[in-house]
Amino acid sequence: MGKGGSLSEGVVRKIVLSYTYVAVWIFLSFTVIVYNKYILDRKLYNWPFPISLTLLHMSFCSALAFLLVNVFRVVEPVAMSRELYLSSVVPIGALYALSLWLSNSAYIYLSVSFIQMLKALMPVAVYSIGVLLKRDPFKSQTMLNMVSISLGVAVAAYGEAKFDAWGVALQLGAVAFEATRLVLIQILLTSKGIQLNPITSLYYVAPCCLVFLLVPWVFVEYPVLAEASSFSPDLVVFGTNSLCAFALNLAVFLLVGKTSALTMNVAGVVKDWLLIAFSWSVIKDTVTPVNLFGYGLAFLGVAYYNHSKLQALKAKEAQKKAAQAGEGEARKLLEQREGEGPMGEKRDPQA
Repeated sequence: MGKGGSLSEGVVRKIVLSYTYVAVWIFLSFTVIVYNKYILDRKLYNWPFPISLTLLHMSFCSALAFLLVNVFRVVEPVAMSRELYLSSVVPIGALYALSLWLSNSAYIYLSVSFIQMLKALMPVAVYSIGVLLKRDPFKSQTMLNMVSISLGVAVAAYGEAKFDAWGVALQLGAVAFEATRLVLIQILLTSKGIQLNPITSLYYVAPCCLVFLLVPWVFVEYPVLAEASSFSPDLVVFGTNSLCAFALNLAVFLLVGKTSALTMNVAGVVKDWLLIAFSWSVIKDTVTPVNLFGYGLAFLGVAYYNHSKLQALKAKEAQKKAAQAGEGEARKLLEQREGEGPMGEKRDPQA
């Protein structure tokens, strides 16, 4: 704090940067979601091949990350053994592939607005899987909060005008795989002291994800694409879409790295409301009052969960500072005692 209680220039810069990261992530996430919906929807661009689209994204991300690391040397690769890669990165890449595949598939069957409502279940999935894998402790109050979020999403699903059971199953599967991936990142990487920046994250994970996507693609979509040989992809559409996906992947890791996962959760709530409004006003998806009421309940539950996490982080930080202050006081007392004689008198430095 400067004169008159004004914020210092460094603090202001940090706040501005944080909001900039949030704004960039919201914009890119919004763009990629709407763009993917446009490409995959049978009533719009009509290219319903979610695995192929995800393969295209991962190929683009892998190539750019390889160039940035090995050719332009923007960043240095992380020292990682083959055993560590196979045991830690490969499972995360597999889960990421499944999450992207199912989430993109859901856009063929569900509206953008309803998908965002279903994504409100992410904290429920992350906490539940964290408890199952003994990463997080079970707390009755937190579980009650998770039940309230689930109830709100159930009400929103009940009020959905164009409910599709298969689409809902795909999106719920995507949420489950993504939640498992987030928990495993903490268990397999962060707990081992491995910190990946935005570029190295894509450098290691994207190729792995690409390999896992090739397996279902060969059996599910390749035969259909081979028969539809008359299709000629628009390089502008798919090129810009892949570029946006690459930028979004960088923005995700940048936002979490420069702020926190909690900041991303809060920003995600803002993005979801914007997408619901866009879906209703521009795409003309049907959003019913029951939809909004149910999602409103889920939103309150997610907001309370984020608030609780913020308070826990503040308490932990305060406890850490108090412990550091206590260590400082103990060190000073020890130094004072060492400077005194056996009878409490100060030692003569000339003795």
